Amino acid sequence: MMHRLIAALLICLPAVLAASEDIPDQYPGSPLYAKPVEVIPHVWSAIGATAPPTYENSGHNNNLSFIVTGDGVVVINGGAAYILAEALHEEIMKVTDQPVKLVIDENGQGHAILGNSYWSEQGVPILAHVDAAHEIEENGPRILEGMKRYNEDKAQGTFVAAPTETFDDKRVIEMGDFRIEVLHLGPAHGPGDTQVWLPEQGLVIAGDMAFHERMLPIFEDTVALDWIDTWECCFEALNATYVIPGHGHPTNMAQVRRYTRDYLVYLREKIGEHLENGGDLKDAYYVDQTPFAHLDTYEELATRNAGRIYEQMEFE
Repeated sequence: MMHRLIAALLICLPAVLAASEDIPDQYPGSPLYAKPVEVIPHVWSAIGATAPPTYENSGHNNNLSFIVTGDGVVVINGGAAYILAEALHEEIMKVTDQPVKLVIDENGQGHAILGNSYWSEQGVPILAHVDAAHEIEENGPRILEGMKRYNEDKAQGTFVAAPTETFDDKRVIEMGDFRIEVLHLGPAHGPGDTQVWLPEQGLVIAGDMAFHERMLPIFEDTVALDWIDTWECCFEALNATYVIPGHGHPTNMAQVRRYTRDYLVYLREKIGEHLENGGDLKDAYYVDQTPFAHLDTYEELATRNAGRIYEQMEFE
């Protein structure tokens, strides 16, 4: 009964908290975009803006989560800057006196890894998938410079800190009252996508495997068909009751399926029809995506996503 009640509340949570890319900051006085909320007992998340990174949101446009295990704290995502990691640590210390024992990066993107600079100074181990670690090694300086451009003085203290530990497919952590499975289920949004699965609680911290309040971006190295395959073979098989996505409020599997897997399938079908009718790249940008037009970042991403799907499917 309690699980069903919490699941019902999670369905309503996005509307209650009014997430919007039009709200520049929901937590004045802190670099964090929003104050951490306890999603289920002992699992917390500071929900980021569903908007591109800006000076106003300090680059906090993804979810920074932590698990209070009873024998230490595990943090998921370093954050986009030193000040964000520091601010998250301040919030953690309001909740518990347990020390942070591990940071897990959900991928090699800036909003996941640049705050590693703070955690490395605290002597906290940092875990990432081997492909994410490669991204940090190859692109870290460029990612840092990009963050400095929008964050200006808020970038102070941030440097590229490599993970201290890596994994390939799975790392199991037994800490306090929690079994934490750190997973790489397969290719999806980008290199090194990582999911943190709590099997006893039925909760997955999905990272960028799953979207629902903002439109997902398809990058140059995102293969949509692989993402769909990974979803269907492995992510769906978790049968999670609760989902903390990479961006947006905690929800359930049905919601993230609708706006991730189903969106990718829909866009591939539309581009497939366009190709069958002899359509070219120029017109592919404007295939109908209006069923998803209510999502945040639609204006920034819809045409770009269509173009990249066209390029992927043109020679399939």
